[in-house]
Amino acid sequence: MGMLDNRGFLALWLVLMLWLPHGLSMGNSCSASVLESRRFFELENEQLRKRYHEEFLSGYTYNTNVTEANRQAMIEVYARNAELNKRLAQRIKASDYMESEDDNIRRQATHLSKLGASALNPDDFLALQNAISSMQSNYATTTVCSYTNQSDCSCALEPCIQERLSNSRDPAELAWYWREWYDKAGTPMRDHFAEYVRLTRKAAHLNDHRSYADYWVQFYEDADFERQLDATFKQLLPFYRQIHGYVRYRLRQHYGPDVMKADGNIPISLLGNMWGQSWTEVIDLFTPFPEKPFVDVKAEMERQGYTVQKLFELGDQFFQSLGLRALPPTFWNLSVLTRPEDRQVVCHASAWDFYQDSDVRIKMCTEVDTHYFYVVHHELGHIQYYLQYEQQPAVYRGAPNPGFHEAVGDVIALSVMSAKHLKTIGLIDNAKLDEKSRINQLFKQAISKIVFLPFGYAVDKYRYAVFRNELEESQWNCGFWQMRSEFGGVEPPVSRTEKDFDPPAKYHIDADVEYLRYFAAHIFQFQFHKALCRLAGQYEPQNSQLTLDNCDIYNSKAAGRALHEFLSKGSSRHWKEVLQEFTGETEMDAAALLEYFDPLYQWLKQENSRLGVPLGWGPTDKIPSDCCGTFST
Repeated sequence: MGMLDNRGFLALWLVLMLWLPHGLSMGNSCSASVLESRRFFELENEQLRKRYHEEFLSGYTYNTNVTEANRQAMIEVYARNAELNKRLAQRIKASDYMESEDDNIRRQATHLSKLGASALNPDDFLALQNAISSMQSNYATTTVCSYTNQSDCSCALEPCIQERLSNSRDPAELAWYWREWYDKAGTPMRDHFAEYVRLTRKAAHLNDHRSYADYWVQFYEDADFERQLDATFKQLLPFYRQIHGYVRYRLRQHYGPDVMKADGNIPISLLGNMWGQSWTEVIDLFTPFPEKPFVDVKAEMERQGYTVQKLFELGDQFFQSLGLRALPPTFWNLSVLTRPEDRQVVCHASAWDFYQDSDVRIKMCTEVDTHYFYVVHHELGHIQYYLQYEQQPAVYRGAPNPGFHEAVGDVIALSVMSAKHLKTIGLIDNAKLDEKSRINQLFKQAISKIVFLPFGYAVDKYRYAVFRNELEESQWNCGFWQMRSEFGGVEPPVSRTEKDFDPPAKYHIDADVEYLRYFAAHIFQFQFHKALCRLAGQYEPQNSQLTLDNCDIYNSKAAGRALHEFLSKGSSRHWKEVLQEFTGETEMDAAALLEYFDPLYQWLKQENSRLGVPLGWGPTDKIPSDCCGTFST
């Protein structure tokens, strides 16, 4: 970079002098080089914002209309911008910005020098985008054959397959749909996945990382984060084992010993979810107190004539009650909130920031039921995050820890799904549950929140092993199932070999989405929840009237102010600093989660002991016995 000429420098200095009375503290970093650097990053952030706008627009167009033309158009935009990002990173690396006396300049320079896949040469970059988008297209368009009419092969994951997984109690039918999905969404993608692994490995090396796993982990800005992840998983395992043992015992009671062994892995097909990451859809098989019916919010919403629009209006109202921003008109005019009849879309729910004029949107195939009531609030959490940090330069428009973004949506949902809140909005009659109903409710949450953790842990532990070449390609499939078994005690309903390839049957693996963020979010959300509940006067330790599991921060301006402060910083500062200001803590810590669920944990230990329920599981017999060694952390 050349120095500014005198006129340019004087003009900048005058602007700065006018700026200073408005509260900007310059400290001692007023040197010409700092001023020049600030100007450089200001201009580059504006260009970056335009590139992001273009990218997300093309991605949204493709996701809301899955055609080959839209896929190619999206890839062209990504490829063009990758070259511009690469040039920017090269300019930064050739400069002394990373040694600047100004913290903010150093941070921006560090962020913008992380190139990821953009480091690849144009041909390799295109090949990588083709591999990823081909896996995504296959996932979005996969349909399977009906169990009862095998000539009808039009059954999509949502709502068709999911309806059968939720409602069928025939193990043969459940195994059929499970195998159909994995055979078609997973196995044909093996070559694309192998290409993806080869090229991301190349990109990682160009970014001076040993592997793509190390590239992902560095976004947590903590050299110790993987060890913390392992320690947190171990901290939660005793609770998970109690849930797993109890559910397996009840499944064995229902299906018999031929389907469910007393001390074995649970076949995923019996758990109501294609990946076994949530077990709530079949809760009727193992509700702790079946004589205490669950609050059926869906029936009440139907009775009151709820629409998809009304669900989003309720979510919008929640954020406004905290003093946060209302959804802008573009959200209502440009979002895709229900499945279109005239084209294929990627139904997987997602929130989008278009980096321009508060343009934020959601794409999802919403239906009026309890699940979507939750998902709507979760996705609107992302939207509110976008709106709160949109004044930041483009480089900082994100979360300082990848887990924070996912946690924000969930922390709102924790309040929204509480009995207190459901009573406030007129969906139930009682604002406090009796003890048996409370155990039922905590159990229902646990078979979503707690059982997710071994799954979330395994997805990236698996990919880390692949990226780091710790798992031979000839064992990519059996290694995947060995991890799922070892960490979570679940297995395929049928034997799987290396002729099968099952990881791409999960959307986030196809879409190159780092998954540790979801594990971290499941921990952080309870830390956030506890902090907000304190501020709202809704929680006191040891007070049975003000518990974490029945806290609702609705209408709390104090909670809203803290959330605004937290969200509006974006990634401009290290996550530990931002977390400390928000919660008083500096680490990912499962203590708040364990406190939230403690009544259930105590009940499960007592009940499992009373029933003589065996805990733990051995290796799965659904993969070849000569598969790779164990992965225990």
